[in-house]
Amino acid sequence: MADRIRTLVTRGVLVRGDRLPSSRALAAELGVARTVTEQAFAQLVAEGWLEGRCGAGTFVAASGRVAAPRRTPPPRVDASPLVRLDAGTPWIDPRHVALWRRAWREVAASEPPRGYDDARGLPALRAAVAERLARTRGLEVDPDDVRITAGTTDGLRHVLAALGPGAVGVEDPGYRAAVAVVRASGRRVRDLPALEPVRELDGCAAAYVTPAHQHPLGPPMPGAHRLALLEAARRADTLVVEDDYDSELRYDVAPIPALTTLDPARVAYLGTASKSVAPSLRLGWLVVPAGLQEPRDHHRARTHEVASWPVQRAMLVLLRDGYVDRVVRAARRVYAERASRVAQALGPLVGPGSAAGMYVCVGLDEATADAARAAAARAGLEIPPLSDYARSRPRHGLVLGFGGCTDAQLDAALEAIASAVSAGS
Repeated sequence: MADRIRTLVTRGVLVRGDRLPSSRALAAELGVARTVTEQAFAQLVAEGWLEGRCGAGTFVAASGRVAAPRRTPPPRVDASPLVRLDAGTPWIDPRHVALWRRAWREVAASEPPRGYDDARGLPALRAAVAERLARTRGLEVDPDDVRITAGTTDGLRHVLAALGPGAVGVEDPGYRAAVAVVRASGRRVRDLPALEPVRELDGCAAAYVTPAHQHPLGPPMPGAHRLALLEAARRADTLVVEDDYDSELRYDVAPIPALTTLDPARVAYLGTASKSVAPSLRLGWLVVPAGLQEPRDHHRARTHEVASWPVQRAMLVLLRDGYVDRVVRAARRVYAERASRVAQALGPLVGPGSAAGMYVCVGLDEATADAARAAAARAGLEIPPLSDYARSRPRHGLVLGFGGCTDAQLDAALEAIASAVSAGS
């Protein structure tokens, strides 16, 4: 709440002298305890944004812009958070909730291991993941080659820890969490221009890519670019890390083959349950070349860096009982329909090859992107800017996710973007 009010002040929506509702009235309006609003007001008074006037109420003490005194009433303070239309929140068909609950009931009825479990992950789950990779990705791996992780970033950390010194190439624009993991490991990030062929990786220990659906621009990596990347990796003795985050969710064509199938000895494969089940599950899988397996297994066993046993057990049931297959099929249908609505509303603004998964990249100039985001915010929606994903090369536009929203919210976002484009043309 304090953050929301502070933002309204710094943006000049609330200006010096505006009177805020009483803490009691604001608490009643928002349905929260009065102590919540009192603490927010106290924090902002301490920071100098608000001031209390004895017997008169609480007023704005500073302003983000110079404004003439107004006679109109101040705007209503709405502390409700914006609905974020991001690229990572999936749509889950509520009709399958019974299977979800059954999985957790089975976990509750199971006897947990008495000590620390296999650092590689539950054997039965590794077998189920191996079967699924063969069936859905054409990736033939032995269950002993699969490692269960606490998500994609956890898998990336394990891969980097097994490598020698060197920078890590990451697509630009690209996945921000991967950049953060690389930097946290003490390695330098080398920007690889997205959608361009990589022909040289000298000095890089690894190159992180999203070949099935470039994040966030959208297109898959063409076959010629794949071969060029692998050839550059062989010459530089660089490990390629493939993040296959949403390949199952294509609805325009069949899923794009995994890059790993072209050279399993040169590519480490990262998979995740975040898009098919839920990001909060924090579960993924990793397939690395044989030479990197043993040292990481010993490290994980020593440090107990293992995915949670209840979560692994639940995922096993969700795979076994067909829950994952069902939610993926249902999500594909919803995403296909929503992507069609986006294309109809925005036409050529949607990047080529973006018709996959739960988001699209909308190309706009900086001013129009800012105007569209502001219009969406007024409708209670937050749309991430493309510039947040770029590093060495400025990129402007929007990354519009449509998994974690309703149809009405998507329509409101599309209307905001279309109106900003129309006003700027």
